[in-house]
Amino acid sequence: MRGMRWIVGCGAVVALCGSSARADEAAPVLDRTVLPVEAPRRPVYTELDVRKVKPPPHFRVDAPAGAPNVLIVLLDDVGFATASTFGGPVATPTLDRLAKGGLSYNHFHTTALCSPTRAALKSGRNHHMANMGFITEMATGFPGNTGQIPASVAPVAEMLRLNGYSTGAFGKWHETAAWETSVSGPFNRWPTRQGFDKFYGFIGGETNQWAPYIFDGVTPVELSGDPKYHFLTDMTDKATAWMRYQKAITPEKPFFMYYAPGATHAPHHVPADRIARWKGKFDQGWDKLREESLARQLALGVVPPGTKLAPKPAAIKDWAALSDDERKLFAHQAEVYAAFMEMADDEVGRLIRTIEDLGVLDDTLVFYVVGDNGSSAEGGENGMFNEYTYFNGVPERVEDMLKVLDRWGGPMTYPHMAAGWAVAFDAPFTWTKQVASNFGGTRNGLVVHWPKGMKARGELRTQFSHVVDVAPTILEAAKLPEPRMVNGVPQVPMDGKSLVYTFDAAKAPERHTTQYFEIAGNRAIYHDGWFAGTIHRAPWERTPRVPLLEDVWELYDVRNDFSLVNDLAAAKPEKLKELQALFLKEAERNHVLPIDDRTMERTIASAVDRPDLMAGRTSLTLGDGMTGMLENVFLNVKNRSVTLTADVEVPEGGGNGAILVQGGRFGGWALYVKDGVPGYHYNFLGLQQTAVAGTKALSAGAHRIRMEFAYEGPGPGKGGTATLFVDGEKVAEGKIPHTQAGMFSADETADVGIDLGTPVVEAIGAEAASRFTGKVAKVVVEVK
Repeated sequence: MRGMRWIVGCGAVVALCGSSARADEAAPVLDRTVLPVEAPRRPVYTELDVRKVKPPPHFRVDAPAGAPNVLIVLLDDVGFATASTFGGPVATPTLDRLAKGGLSYNHFHTTALCSPTRAALKSGRNHHMANMGFITEMATGFPGNTGQIPASVAPVAEMLRLNGYSTGAFGKWHETAAWETSVSGPFNRWPTRQGFDKFYGFIGGETNQWAPYIFDGVTPVELSGDPKYHFLTDMTDKATAWMRYQKAITPEKPFFMYYAPGATHAPHHVPADRIARWKGKFDQGWDKLREESLARQLALGVVPPGTKLAPKPAAIKDWAALSDDERKLFAHQAEVYAAFMEMADDEVGRLIRTIEDLGVLDDTLVFYVVGDNGSSAEGGENGMFNEYTYFNGVPERVEDMLKVLDRWGGPMTYPHMAAGWAVAFDAPFTWTKQVASNFGGTRNGLVVHWPKGMKARGELRTQFSHVVDVAPTILEAAKLPEPRMVNGVPQVPMDGKSLVYTFDAAKAPERHTTQYFEIAGNRAIYHDGWFAGTIHRAPWERTPRVPLLEDVWELYDVRNDFSLVNDLAAAKPEKLKELQALFLKEAERNHVLPIDDRTMERTIASAVDRPDLMAGRTSLTLGDGMTGMLENVFLNVKNRSVTLTADVEVPEGGGNGAILVQGGRFGGWALYVKDGVPGYHYNFLGLQQTAVAGTKALSAGAHRIRMEFAYEGPGPGKGGTATLFVDGEKVAEGKIPHTQAGMFSADETADVGIDLGTPVVEAIGAEAASRFTGKVAKVVVEVK
């Protein structure tokens, strides 16, 4: 038997032994615990004439008979009390429909943050086991936090692909280490090397929905010229097209699709007609909205009778205490957010209708995960017209934002909402995204729909569950074992427990009985109905409240306290000590220790031992065609003196366009030529525009343009003096009052000879309009 190999074809298992295998031979089931499945040994022939022998059977690994199609929908930054299905104010007819035909889970949990949740969801392992203790851009050198998913934590997409599934991912990724996003790769942690045949989406944590920087596989996609373009619609178009194509060519082959919109993560970008439909619907304010949502939740039965509204954080002002201007601004922010959520559910509806049109909805296992964490309070006290003000420590004033209220959500904005709304959309809980120690950060609605795989319809499931449970559920539904080896690498066992046991057993005892939570020092443990945790830092706080050893822990009996309002820490100190000890045990096992509660330090690679492509370098030499360089793979020009030296060829008739830019409309800088005249422009968060330009047009031919920026520290975010030279002659000088200290953009890039995305300089434009009419032979960036 040692020489025998097994294949699967058309649902049958065929034994191969040399070249004499017969298709009607009985054979054991394939061993799928080692992936890829080993191909049969190649037969050796002694016959000279091909006509006298038969070829061996074709080898192909098919999915097990009856394996369903699988669709995971993962929304972004959506709190428990947002969607109508779970008592929220936003009508979500697609989610409602799937819930009526399937199951709703009201004790389902995420990690409280995007990258960690996504890594856990797609691998079935806890997020630190996947090295995703925080977002990829703030990874550190410590195991559990490196931001590099190890080969020993293979994603379920790869397991399905190697078992005969077609696999596609659309939308947000945010699981590739920040320093691995350049043209140099490595690409083994990009989607198409993490189990997906097809990827269409953005690689980072957020994108401009009107002007996204997106990839098809690993190839950047040219921005659409359609003035009505919106990425959410585009990604759905691509997802439905892929699905139809896949079923047209190989109808017998099941698909696995991961559909992850950027909604409702900032920026909240929505067409104006959608926003208009929500006018006046949040005038009651966030306090009243919390009460209304709890009343709906009780009426729907998605929270137990007697559930109380947990107090909101002390930092969140009472709506009644706000000024008229504050209420006007904040109400409109919620209108835009709700419109974004509504649009997302509508686009999911298009996806579901496509599956229905293909005739396979009943045999598609759908997981609709309503948020990768709680709603985001990163908008701070007042919200933001430009979210990058938050990342650069620049507060926005209510009176300034009111002036641009009519543009909120459109292409000229990059907005976020006030934290009070995040608390409201997370009702009945206290906290929000980032707070892993409260259900407001981790409790998200889940709907599972699979008519062929479950008898129950429109029922609620209350067993404790977590994103790590999704992958093992898929494997069990597909009749696939959890592999012990994938691509030659022994695998870390999955931490999750399949939810299949709950499909037709509403009262089945829960199997996921212990789960730790930890994000940046906010930490907790769930065990057998008890929950203990500590609030180490609020999302709007720049530093932890106290040192780790001084944290005050809370204790709740969640079997009788859905919203965490009755703290039993003082009454049951021994139970609290027991759970604290269990947390440390789980933390050690899962590489959570040492706990890293650093905040701004983690943005600096050298401060936290994170790899940096530019580490130790003080110069970068570029040339024409070098575009799409994300901020983490470009030389850091912030908070220091900078010299830009460009060798250009100006054509007859004069030059025009971008020479070298970084960032876009909401913050960045540009070396450019406008109407033949060279200049340097600093766009400070879209709030302040400073140009230092010459007065004479460049003649045709070769020129060297140099810009020297003398930074006036000490400290971050200070201004400086920019001096412009042409062929060694000083042609302009000017003061730049402020510079951006933290970041320019999550998805706007550095580009030579063009400005991709949105324009740094509106007068130069972006995309094709900004292309330099001459040639950029070389441009050198130097920092001091």
